Amino acid sequence: MKNIKYLLLRRVTQIGILLLYFGANAYGWSILSGTFGSSLLFGSVPLADPYTTLQVLATGFVLGSDVLLGAAIITLFYFVVGGRAFCSWICPINMVTDLANWLRRKLQLDKEQTTHRFLKRKARYWIMVLGLIVSAVVGIAAFEVLSPITIMQRGIIFGFGAGVSVVIAIFLFDLFGVKNGWCGHLCPLGASYSLIGKASLIRVDHDHEACTNCMKCKVVCPESHVLHMVNKESIMVTDGECTNCGRCIDVCGDDALKFSIRNYLKKEQ
Repeated sequence: MKNIKYLLLRRVTQIGILLLYFGANAYGWSILSGTFGSSLLFGSVPLADPYTTLQVLATGFVLGSDVLLGAAIITLFYFVVGGRAFCSWICPINMVTDLANWLRRKLQLDKEQTTHRFLKRKARYWIMVLGLIVSAVVGIAAFEVLSPITIMQRGIIFGFGAGVSVVIAIFLFDLFGVKNGWCGHLCPLGASYSLIGKASLIRVDHDHEACTNCMKCKVVCPESHVLHMVNKESIMVTDGECTNCGRCIDVCGDDALKFSIRNYLKKEQ
């Protein structure tokens, strides 16, 4: 079970959250209601996605203090646990892209040398900025209209319609197109959370002395470039693009990787 511990925990978390949203709609549960963009916890604590909030603000719409408080709560939470933990522990699309990337490995479709020739990881940051600009121009939260995260949540709660084609397209894109294409190169939500979690407390720590350079961690890591220190030096993964998914820890048979608390007093390299 060791090699899938964090994977199982992530799936339980993702499915559990979707069940809570479903229960709120179907049975009136008040534990967690709303959408990933704006929710209520226990019927009183507001939660709001920071990027969605920025898009709405860009339209010129005046938001209530509860939404702003909700965005502040979420920002603070992911500032502590690691911004892109949302991508691997909460986002339902992660289950789709993880499946696609698992199949890529099984079918031996990975060709890392060609992955970045036409699509750079920085594209998601440009898309993030573009989303804000378009929101300001057209007067609606632009990304939310096409967001596969929202489409998948609504599909699970209310039933899939034509929107399922977007989810299938992402699956096929990640499987036959670019490795980790959606989450790693295009999703503006992931870009915003990587900025939020850039200085987060919870980090993956690497022990150079224990590492045997098997590179299993880099094979499963959706953002393998953040593991540049593997078999080189004993430092933490400080890159904000790390999703804190724990898969590298799961597959490491040397116990050279573990979650730890960032030490700001220690000089980082």
